[in-house]
Amino acid sequence: MLGEWWNNDLIMDGAPKIELMPEVNHKSDDKVLEKNTYSAFIGTGLEEYLVDREIKEVIITGVMTNLCCETTVREAFVRGFRVFFLMDAMATWARELHVATLKNMAYGFAYLVDCKRLKEGFSKK
Repeated sequence: MLGEWWNNDLIMDGAPKIELMPEVNHKSDDKVLEKNTYSAFIGTGLEEYLVDREIKEVIITGVMTNLCCETTVREAFVRGFRVFFLMDAMATWARELHVATLKNMAYGFAYLVDCKRLKEGFSKK
């Protein structure tokens, strides 16, 4: 179905665009999930992975604020996770879509935080 919306211009497994940026500092034991829809929960095993580790909070960041990020936030929330939306570590192609999603998420789905506030929160523990 995604191909219908994006003229089949999809990023497929093996494509250079699928590689994580070096700045992510990915470690070999980090869990990496492959998904084929907007939600990070559908068909990925993410919920089981989080539940098995008794993880109750998630931080959402990524590409396409109004599509993948928003869908994943909503799904995390309805599954009972406490959600933090890292608003300065995501983007979409139009500012008004980004802002509209931030407003929607702040109205009952997620806590909006920025990278600085998140880092400060982690340093307090």
